[in-house]
Amino acid sequence: MSSVDVCIESTPKRAFAVALGWPGWARSGKTEEAAIAALVDYTDRYAVVVSEAGHDPAALTAAVHVVERVAGDMTTEFGAPGAIAAADALPLTAAGAAREAALVAAAWRVLASTAAASPEALRKGPRGGGRDRGPMVDHVVGAEAAYARKLGVRAPKPLPGGADPAELIRVSLLDLLARPSDGTPPREGGWPPRYAARRIAWHVLDHAWEMADRGTP
Repeated sequence: MSSVDVCIESTPKRAFAVALGWPGWARSGKTEEAAIAALVDYTDRYAVVVSEAGHDPAALTAAVHVVERVAGDMTTEFGAPGAIAAADALPLTAAGAAREAALVAAAWRVLASTAAASPEALRKGPRGGGRDRGPMVDHVVGAEAAYARKLGVRAPKPLPGGADPAELIRVSLLDLLARPSDGTPPREGGWPPRYAARRIAWHVLDHAWEMADRGTP
């Protein structure tokens, strides 16, 4: 039986289980075991992204093989997978890069369809907090401008009556992510393409799934 290669990123307070090769499929928990269980629980939800990208969701499996463990940091404890793994430095062929870019694009479409089906006012969290639909989408879009800088992608200057700058950033991101790579960051001190793809897709899907859950009466 095939299995999904997983990297565990952890601190004493939080762990992430990240499915390597499947951008966006990453979940957290208080322990490594809890993070893996959460990842497995989200198999069917991630399968929607795989289908949207034009791939066969049957390729997914709930069998997990931990192939790497990395130390997390303050970003991990804050709630985002922030550690770059050794696997992120592996080269990407043209076909592999195109696949990663397709899954990132699929994550954006899943967020868009979820937002279209969600009410503007979302249920509040257990402590009464949480963004509503519009601010949540704006947050995701705003974060991508910062992510783009990690890849050396410059934000386009807004033009009167021109294309949405946020959409232009996404076009530029996909263009970069779809290129074959030797695994090094496109800019010094930036993110390797594999890590960028999984971090961007994770952020999009984390909020898409939150929106879906909090939009349900």
